[in-house]
Amino acid sequence: MQCFHLREKQAACPHGAEVTREESCLGGNNVEKEGYGGKGGNKPFQSDKPEGFLQVERIPNFHLLPKTVKRRVYALKRLQLQSGNIEAKFYEEVHELERKYAGLYQPIFDKRRDIVAGAVEPTDEECEWQSDREEDELAEDLQKKAALEEKQADSAGAGDPKGIPEFWLTIFKRVDMLGEMLQEHDEPILKHLQDITVKFSEPGQPMSFTLEFHFEPNSYFSNTVLTKVYKMKSEADAADPFSFEGPEIVDCEGCKIDWQKGKDVTVKIVKKKQKHKGRGTIRTVTKEVPQDSFFNFFSPVKASPDVMDEDLDFTLATDFEIGHFFRERVIPRAVLYFTGEALEDDESYEEEDLEEGEEEDLDEEGEEEDEGDFDPTKDPPPAECKQQ
Repeated sequence: MQCFHLREKQAACPHGAEVTREESCLGGNNVEKEGYGGKGGNKPFQSDKPEGFLQVERIPNFHLLPKTVKRRVYALKRLQLQSGNIEAKFYEEVHELERKYAGLYQPIFDKRRDIVAGAVEPTDEECEWQSDREEDELAEDLQKKAALEEKQADSAGAGDPKGIPEFWLTIFKRVDMLGEMLQEHDEPILKHLQDITVKFSEPGQPMSFTLEFHFEPNSYFSNTVLTKVYKMKSEADAADPFSFEGPEIVDCEGCKIDWQKGKDVTVKIVKKKQKHKGRGTIRTVTKEVPQDSFFNFFSPVKASPDVMDEDLDFTLATDFEIGHFFRERVIPRAVLYFTGEALEDDESYEEEDLEEGEEEDLDEEGEEEDEGDFDPTKDPPPAECKQQ
């Protein structure tokens, strides 16, 4: 079964578990992710002694422990189940808190949308930023160069552009994860993308979140909003309750795009010549074949619970990762991805992780070399005897 654990470093669970960045699983294979959880199906562990409680113990020679010690270990496992019940409640409250704050963020995101689309013009006070004062500290030659480039940019444009042109398209191009999906034929369409929002499931509904892509009227499709729903669950597996690590994405659903005739960029027209076996006449036939496009994002593949397919599992894991990346990073911090500042932060995390990994490798190599090392301040090792 495909799953994607959501753990974002937002708060600490009372018993010590953190909703921490970033971890996922897919059939037992780890894939890096981030996020945090929610409600919708949170259930306490329903049995005092579930199936997993009776599994063969994984510690060596557990059966050799004294019976009294085994009893105490089982008591600790029962306490662990109680801790799991509290953890499930914790994630439920985190989701409620997330939904509450989504409403507080929304007026800010609405203002951002209006500025990007050119529906409103921010005041001078709203446009004041520290970088304006930093320009005074630049070297004179850099100031002249910046002024020249700005003048050239102004002369190249036809008057004052509306809003912030190609805001979201620029983000797609800057972010590697999104840029990999982007094709040249997608770009003219994404120039019409005005906003991306996220909505959370209502109380009492199965836990999920929905990404909404808002487009201005265009010649490619009649939809004004394209949606992608990510379904989640937050309950322990009855057969292995101790594996519960919080909410996880388990499925997703796209939407139907109402393409204008001849404008569907997810397919291409292929012409083939066919020769009649009897008469020898040749005819040309055309057919539609799939092609790569960002808009395939809205037609996700479906996994069969009865069929194991590593390629399909990887595709689904990648889809879940992208959806969560939109939700947790791109939507809340869009302007920082537009300017590239958020990319620098992401690269810093990656470099830090890489350095830690390199240190581990060096340590391992050092352990191997320790066996052959000697202290040059001490007597040197005896020279090898050479037979004549």
